[in-house]
Amino acid sequence: MKRRHLTAALLVAAVPPGLRAAPSETDAAAGVRAALERGALAAVQLLGRSDGFLGNPQVRIPLPEHLERVAKLLKATGQGQRVDELVMAMNRAAEAAVPEARTLFVSTVKQMSVEDALQLVRGSPTAVTEYFAAKTRTPLGEKFLPIVTRATQKVKLAERYNQVAAKAAGAGLVKGEAVTVQQHVTARALDGLFLVIGEEEKKMRADPVKTGSALLKRVFGG
Repeated sequence: MKRRHLTAALLVAAVPPGLRAAPSETDAAAGVRAALERGALAAVQLLGRSDGFLGNPQVRIPLPEHLERVAKLLKATGQGQRVDELVMAMNRAAEAAVPEARTLFVSTVKQMSVEDALQLVRGSPTAVTEYFAAKTRTPLGEKFLPIVTRATQKVKLAERYNQVAAKAAGAGLVKGEAVTVQQHVTARALDGLFLVIGEEEKKMRADPVKTGSALLKRVFGG
């Protein structure tokens, strides 16, 4: 209990004199939850639409590394359309999967404890995002993979790559989680999602006034 009061006192001390009465432990927890939900849902809205991934160089999903050499050969032999078809299908798959994160994100926000919230207020510029990723990345991957699979399974180049990659993985030539195109897309979609959430969090911490939320201004204004 003493530790909680000390943490709250440190939070209050960090606030400018004009706001010295806040934040309380309750405000701190509410502020972090609001920040988490704001950043997460903004990321879902940005990425979970047409060209959310494909049209954004920062998160656009490239071919799996081991497919790059094959892609160069296909382009050199006039089959670049097959490569473009796969890249588009991969990014469209990610765009289709991302909206599935909304429900889990909101649930995670509601379950955050006051203790967690107090630690995150004073954390790194992306502390909230890191907490969020730790709590949701695995279950989100489970939700994303079937959607990604349905969106890419009709692309012949993806199917051929998966067959070759499976044999290579069995021989120890391909390692890591993203052996198939679908696993690659799922992993990169999650990377992009948390990257955007992190950018939203950093912007909010840097200028909480701009969010238009009095609560976020009180909690992060120091």
